Formats: sequence, C-alpha cells, structure tokens
Amino acid sequence: MSGSTREALVDTSVIVRYLTGDPPQMSQQAARILDQSVQVTITDVALAETAFVLTRVYGVPREDVVDALIDLVQKRTVRTLGLDKLQVVAALRLCRPSNRVSFADALIWAAARSHGIRTVYSFDRRFPATDIELLQPD
Repeated sequence: MSGSTREALVDTSVIVRYLTGDPPQMSQQAARILDQSVQVTITDVALAETAFVLTRVYGVPREDVVDALIDLVQKRTVRTLGLDKLQVVAALRLCRPSNRVSFADALIWAAARSHGIRTVYSFDRRFPATDIELLQPD
C-alpha cells in the first residue's frame, strides 16, 4: 500500500493467503494489508470464492470457514461492498449447520436483505428463505 490512505478492494487471493498462511511470504503480505489500520473493502464475490477455495482446495471444514469469514468481516477495518455487515454475518451463519445453504446463495440473501428486497425468485429449493419470500418462477 506504500503509505496510501485511500480505500482499496481486496481480492480472493489476498483473503485466501491471509486465512491459510500459505505460502508464508504471501500470507505475511496479506496480513500487512488486512491487519493495518486503513479501511479495506471486500466484495460478496470474493467471500464466496474464498469459501469455495478453502473448502474445496484446502479441505477446510465448513464450520471453520464460516468462523474465519465472520471474523474477517467483523474486523473494524473491513467493509463489505454494498452489503450490511450484519446481514453478511447472518448469511454466513446460515451456511454453518449443513451443506444445505451454499455460500453464494447466502450472500445473495444478504444482498437482498441489505437493500430491503424481501422477495427472491429462485428455482433452488435450498435457497435460504429466512425473513424473505422465496418464489419459484412460473
């Protein structure tokens, strides 16, 4: 960041390196970005991709991925682009009990809730329907 104080987005590769410690040099560089006092922004896409990489590539248990992403999102210096942090945390918690709710669907749910949208159309019968109206297209 070389002394920059402007806000910046963080992509999936930085988040994965930060959470896995792999490889160590990149993990240290990622920590310098995510543990600093400067605001950084994470997108829902980066969160969903990170969940996929951690579970599928690294074999991290789903519950541990949920905990790690919640801890990351709750950092004071992390902002979620276009989404209310409380809704993101609630969405991630929907992913904990089972493989029933995908991380991507949960984050779509968070986007709807963050923007006051109370109806979601989906063919996916596993889409989270907590506090929204879930409709199947005719």
